[in-house]
Amino acid sequence: MIEYDIAVIGGGPAGLAAAIESKKNGINNVLVIERDRELGGILQQCIHNGFGLHEFNEELTGPEYAHRFIKELKKMRIDYKIDTMVLNIDVDKNIKAINTEDGFMEIKCKAIILAMGCRERTRDALAIPGSRPVGILTAGTAQRYINMEGYMVGKKVFILGSGDIGLIMARRLTLEGAEVLGVAEIMSYSGGLTRNIVQCLDDYNIPLFLNHTIINIEGKDRVKGVWVAKVDDNRKPIKGTEKFYECDTLLLSVGLIPENELSKDIGINIDNKTQGPIVNEAMETSIPGIFACGNVVHVHDLVDYVTEESRRAGKFAAKYAKGLIDDSGNIIKTEADSGIRYIVPQKLRIKNIDKSLRLFMRVSDIYKNAKLIVRANEEIIVDKKERQLNPAEMIMIDIDVEKIPFNTRTITVKVIGEGK
Repeated sequence: MIEYDIAVIGGGPAGLAAAIESKKNGINNVLVIERDRELGGILQQCIHNGFGLHEFNEELTGPEYAHRFIKELKKMRIDYKIDTMVLNIDVDKNIKAINTEDGFMEIKCKAIILAMGCRERTRDALAIPGSRPVGILTAGTAQRYINMEGYMVGKKVFILGSGDIGLIMARRLTLEGAEVLGVAEIMSYSGGLTRNIVQCLDDYNIPLFLNHTIINIEGKDRVKGVWVAKVDDNRKPIKGTEKFYECDTLLLSVGLIPENELSKDIGINIDNKTQGPIVNEAMETSIPGIFACGNVVHVHDLVDYVTEESRRAGKFAAKYAKGLIDDSGNIIKTEADSGIRYIVPQKLRIKNIDKSLRLFMRVSDIYKNAKLIVRANEEIIVDKKERQLNPAEMIMIDIDVEKIPFNTRTITVKVIGEGK
């Protein structure tokens, strides 16, 4: 039995930031467990720039951003294990893990931080008709093949879904000499950031087909082409709008799912909207002493926000390990009202918040000339104007704790504006 005060499961941007913050808050015995062959997580394959604008006030590539935290982790002499798979965890904060160097391990902790990130939704989750040939990949898999392994995935490519990874791969494949025929998106709006639409599609004359989806895949040994059709308001294909695109590769960028098998196995309460653990202001899950942060909680747009959220988890995990968290007092629930899909955190204990509280959320549709209204019980505590709100872009609202009435039971957020 190996003993640590805090174990962090996941060595990506969330895990690195949480581990470093735990150490800064007085915990000397911290362990990071990563199942890949190196630290850094998804950032290692994101060789494009655009990272670190909020965190470092400069533009970095993914590996550069990760390197700054890996360098700090090593400088602080925080223990880490790579190529290590966590098999399960239990409510007593025991971890069972395995690797080729140490074999089977049992690790006893005072607190655990879950930072496993997320995974891509695959073809099986979409139920697209057609054959099962070679050449159908998720966008993230294609990104790893090209950027890290040095393999080209295809010459004529079509992309289903307009998530950020798919948009970035449209540009990457074009730069590598492939022809990207187009990007089909079933919704009436893009699933990626506006800057990625402009920089990755518009700048390279790659068409984006909104309200379109793939209705069939052709090919026996290799993809020969895809049939694309327009969809109606119920997202059903409209007859007569079908068009065939001859291609040898289909990339899927149809959403990310928080990696929560460990969370579900132990019985942590999961939010149906985010598909991640329900957390409080300390990023603590429904099981005391088990915290979560980053994309395992909800899918973020920017790694800078992952870092900010993970620092909070690391700080409070350190407090928990030292017995300094106050669990008493009133619990406030956050509730998504009209126009809001979800809010994180879902629960609050005011006495654990210093001055202000940051709520993360997404809207359910595109809104113009919008206002975000935050109420504590029925009292308006935030009235914030927004020019435009987009489901693809996460919203943050900072709430002054002093404005929250003492007897508050619920904090609700709603959108008032012109729906597109």
